[in-house]
Amino acid sequence: MKAIKYLFMGMLMTGFSTQLMAQDGSKADIDAVKRIISSKPADLDKQMKPFYKANKKNAENLVAFGRAFFEAKDTLNARSCANQALAASKNKFSPAFVLLGDIEALSSDNGGTAAAQYNQAIYADPKNAEAYFKYANVYRKISPSEAIAKLEELRSQRPDVAVDALAGRIYYNANDFDKALSYYDKADRTKMEDRDLSDYAMAAYFKQQNQKSLDIAKYGLTRKPRNAAFNRLAFFNSTDLQKYDDALTYADALFNRSDSAKFSYYDYTYYGNAYNGAKQSDKAIEMYQKALQMEDMDNKDKRAGVIKQLSDAYLEKEDFPNAIKHYQDYLSNIEKPSANDLAGLASLHMQHGSSLTATEQAEAFKRADAAYADLAEKYENAMEYATFMRARVNSQMDPDQSKGLALPYYQKLADVIGPKAEKDNTDKARLNESYRYLIAYYLIQKDDKTTATSYAQKLIQIDPESEIAKQVLEMK
Repeated sequence: MKAIKYLFMGMLMTGFSTQLMAQDGSKADIDAVKRIISSKPADLDKQMKPFYKANKKNAENLVAFGRAFFEAKDTLNARSCANQALAASKNKFSPAFVLLGDIEALSSDNGGTAAAQYNQAIYADPKNAEAYFKYANVYRKISPSEAIAKLEELRSQRPDVAVDALAGRIYYNANDFDKALSYYDKADRTKMEDRDLSDYAMAAYFKQQNQKSLDIAKYGLTRKPRNAAFNRLAFFNSTDLQKYDDALTYADALFNRSDSAKFSYYDYTYYGNAYNGAKQSDKAIEMYQKALQMEDMDNKDKRAGVIKQLSDAYLEKEDFPNAIKHYQDYLSNIEKPSANDLAGLASLHMQHGSSLTATEQAEAFKRADAAYADLAEKYENAMEYATFMRARVNSQMDPDQSKGLALPYYQKLADVIGPKAEKDNTDKARLNESYRYLIAYYLIQKDDKTTATSYAQKLIQIDPESEIAKQVLEMK
């Protein structure tokens, strides 16, 4: 892992340090230095000189100056300030070592050099929780067991710090959600920081432990009812748990009563899912359309997923033309439609046709037949299913068998499935239907008792109780 990631994880620890970076009386100097650094003057060294001189014995302020440089990505001056702080404190100021560790983490791919500085910070102040966490964070890839051992060492020094939550945070940041949950589960929620509660709920959500994630988010909301992360997780989990009324309540809180909330296409997609689940299709469609307009809708896969849900929303209200239109759009946005995707389009045409009559119905069924033909052509392993469905579609277009539209498809199924030595239940069901059609067609339409009897003999072999087969075989 790149050292910059070590640093990013470690910076999440802000607030755990036991040392104040400056006394209130020195805040003016720190603010002034921050303004100088942010302005990027050509004579930076000259402007900084009086501040260095005035604070040469103030390790806290020197580290604060170093932090300002560090945040501006000026590691050279940040390191100089850290070293000046160590000189002023005779190498006893722990936050200076933490700053040096952060610089090493940013500057090197070797987390060991950063860990060495964090270890020095611990030696200087055994109760500096930030140093333990950052040491553990950079060590989690080198030796996870040693990283956790360092946190156990912190537990003995600082019983007030939620060590299990810190361990959970380390594993969460490493995307090891199972281990993150195992540590978060041991932590006392009442002592966990808001960010750890949020990560705890998110880890449970990622592992599809929706009820646990919801419970954690709801607890977080007792602390901060306007927290966007907690409202979002309560909203998402309630939707996945099919508690749609609750989901819509949390969605309203997220969109209208949360502080500093920023929204993505994913939020609007979930909003659509919640409305769809609550049988409010028009509002679901509105949300999906908003999702498609979001700036982070930046690739075809994301777009395809939302368009599919939009199609489903139109289907829910039995608006088949729009359901089909958006489903076709969905197919055009995915790189290679699966067999199920192609079958889905055919099914939509079938459902549409069932809602129509006469010529319009026939046209819809023809489109379904064409879609199943496309499926058979593109996916050899779906050929039997597609052929079976084409037989059914054509049967509906020719219910009295007078045109024999379904004949070639039932005949093909009989020819392909019949010779199989081993037949599963699906094979037998398809053969049963095929033989019954063929018996009726040859007996009624062609007056060909011989051929009908041959199919009756085959039918009785797979369905000994078939009344149709028995009647045909008893005919004289």
